[in-house]
Amino acid sequence: MIVLALATENKIAIAVMGAIFIAFALVSSFVLPRRSPNFPNRKVGLYAVATVVLFAAMLATILVFGIEEESGSNEARAAETSSETGEDASDDTGIETERGDEPGATETQTATTETETTETEPGGSGGGAEDATGNAAAGKKVFESAGCTGCHTLEAAGSSGNVGPNLDEAKPDRDLIHLRVTNGKGAMPPFKGQLSEKQIEDVTEFVYSSTNG
Repeated sequence: MIVLALATENKIAIAVMGAIFIAFALVSSFVLPRRSPNFPNRKVGLYAVATVVLFAAMLATILVFGIEEESGSNEARAAETSSETGEDASDDTGIETERGDEPGATETQTATTETETTETEPGGSGGGAEDATGNAAAGKKVFESAGCTGCHTLEAAGSSGNVGPNLDEAKPDRDLIHLRVTNGKGAMPPFKGQLSEKQIEDVTEFVYSSTNG
């Protein structure tokens, strides 16, 4: 790990010096004794000097070219500390942001729930016959031509579709029928733009009068 922190030039210098030191040790231990069994014999002084010189050179190489170890490690530690600090700050900021957004998200969910409840709950104002504005006979033709018979069961129309609700059993009020025909919901497409307002009123009156007597 220490060597990996050094610059490429420093690694090369240490590797070369190490190779020389190892080569000297191998040659003096295996090659020269085979050629001269009494090695180093009279040249023991020269051999000792060469050994000391190589050892000193190896130490000097480590001291000179291994000096970047500490600074490189410090830089690496500083980079890691900075990275960790940045991640912590980012995490803290993310948590604060999420906490700050919670009230708005709650308000949005509440508003959405209220809207859905308003749409799905049967309205009291649409249940009376005095609110009728459409023509049931004309609405029956619209019910058939718009393809409602393929999705709903309605005895008055002679249909037995099962994709949508069974209208004879559901008995929806007038406002809910008008809302679903206009805006659709789930598998039912919106007919606003496909049917005129008069046609929507007619089919609403037909379904309501057929299911609510």
